Amino acid sequence: MSGSEALSGNQSLCTGFTFVAFSSLAELQPVLFIVFLIIYLFTVGGNLIIICLIWVTPSLHTPMYFFLVNLSFLEMCYITSVVPQMLVHLLMETKTISVGGCAAQMYVFTILGLTECCLLAAMAYDRFVAICYPLHYTLVMGPHVCLKLAAASWTTGVVVESVQTTWIFTLPFCGTGKIQHFFCDIMPVVKLACVDTSHNEIVMFAVSVLFIMSPCFLILFSYVRIFVTILRIPSAAGRRKAFSTCSSHILVVSLFYGTALFTYLKPKTAHNPETDKATALMYTVVTPALNPVIYTLRNKEVKEAFLRVTQRNSLRRMA
Repeated sequence: MSGSEALSGNQSLCTGFTFVAFSSLAELQPVLFIVFLIIYLFTVGGNLIIICLIWVTPSLHTPMYFFLVNLSFLEMCYITSVVPQMLVHLLMETKTISVGGCAAQMYVFTILGLTECCLLAAMAYDRFVAICYPLHYTLVMGPHVCLKLAAASWTTGVVVESVQTTWIFTLPFCGTGKIQHFFCDIMPVVKLACVDTSHNEIVMFAVSVLFIMSPCFLILFSYVRIFVTILRIPSAAGRRKAFSTCSSHILVVSLFYGTALFTYLKPKTAHNPETDKATALMYTVVTPALNPVIYTLRNKEVKEAFLRVTQRNSLRRMA
């Protein structure tokens, strides 16, 4: 069906969308508001602490923590692109958003999502060089290389997702405009198009495979080499120390890619609104909240730096 045929009938173009994700949970919405508000404040506060801690601790001014600062900043922006609007809607009876507002949210969310894919690959490369080529680490992972890797991650996210989101919002949207979700994710919005989107879906799937799976394969390759190198270390203490430097990153990658691959590499027919909403809560709310916990509780250097800073502040107050 062509676009002209679709719009020539009784259907009218949408001027806005309505979220219906929590419509069946009206009585629980105040409780959900409190829960998500606490998680949001914890996530933003936790990531800010990590950024400030690395900033004031010279011993943490290394490539690994440079990328961690980027990741923490990204996670704050990532959760902020979704949760504040969701909190407002949990207190409102009518949960609407303009087409322009929906596009803006999708731009920010998708750019940050793809940037995180690339940034996690850069962090895996950093661990690969540190463990497999320790004598060349400072030479290979110099400040300019770290800046270039971070800039390439952000540039890839901005360019690729700006093009894809712009293309999505050239589609005409009509009908009720009800989005079976709590934010403007790609597939729930594409489903509202009143033209045949099969070609768009093929291209979007190809983009997802290329730009999500490519960093994923780089991460897998890096960790295969890392594990082989760790197994060759003669002492058990040496193996534990080497593994401890990348265990936090492995957990973060598993959480992020586990939900991202499940969501964005499925065909349109395999998408179920309830499953998609549950999975989206994982990668938009839960995963960003767990990252500060993972990088503080499982990272000896960060814990020691945190204790030093708190003790220093306590001594200053006592003096």
